[in-house]
Amino acid sequence: MQNTSATSRLASTQPRLLAMLSATALAAAAVFWFSPSARAESAVVVPAPVTDASATAGTETAVLAGGCFWGVQGVFQHVQGVSSAVSGYSGGAANTAKYETVGSGSTGHAESVRVTYDPKKISYGKLLQIYFSVAHDPTELNRQGPDRGTQYRSTIFPANAEQERVAKAYIDQLNKTKTFGKPLATTVEPLKAFYPAEAYHQDFLTLNPNYPYIVINDLPKVDNLKRLFPDAYQVKPVLVGTATAAR
Repeated sequence: MQNTSATSRLASTQPRLLAMLSATALAAAAVFWFSPSARAESAVVVPAPVTDASATAGTETAVLAGGCFWGVQGVFQHVQGVSSAVSGYSGGAANTAKYETVGSGSTGHAESVRVTYDPKKISYGKLLQIYFSVAHDPTELNRQGPDRGTQYRSTIFPANAEQERVAKAYIDQLNKTKTFGKPLATTVEPLKAFYPAEAYHQDFLTLNPNYPYIVINDLPKVDNLKRLFPDAYQVKPVLVGTATAAR
């Protein structure tokens, strides 16, 4: 099931390449042409938010959407202060929170990641800074890289009023300073619910580091996190599978 679904994503986004190259040849080409070192310079640190959430006791959650959840999850699993990063769906109904259904682009869901973090170790604003800097391109509307559709939109789902205030203020700040040279496509939407994705999507980047889609689109994000946010980067990722096994 894992291989079938993963292959369907690659087939839908790069059909011409798949028609021309075998999986082995494609992987080799991806490593050569799209290695993290080759694309590392494409990301830059955006200014930190002027407005941030106050630190609270215990843990908090942040739900963020920025294209394929494999890469977004992979980034935040390497962030210090994060205790969990789960791939899933937000924005639609419970009965449509299934990968194949969400892929139609008509459910209202966005592929999202629920990040659980310690606000005394990393702030909500810092998470957003990483989100805007390396996790995705916030100027792309209803797409990320090779993926197209509303399910790949750039969206922040605030867990409370303070997160909403910080997110909106930060978007306004980045737009006013023209940080990206054009307006952000990122929206702020109510967090109705978060539905964890199927098990085969969890920890996908860590479990499949040689998978062509991961090599091309997602490993550079983790490399950029390490390069641009060395103080926030942790080598060992927090994995959903490990957390599940520990319970």
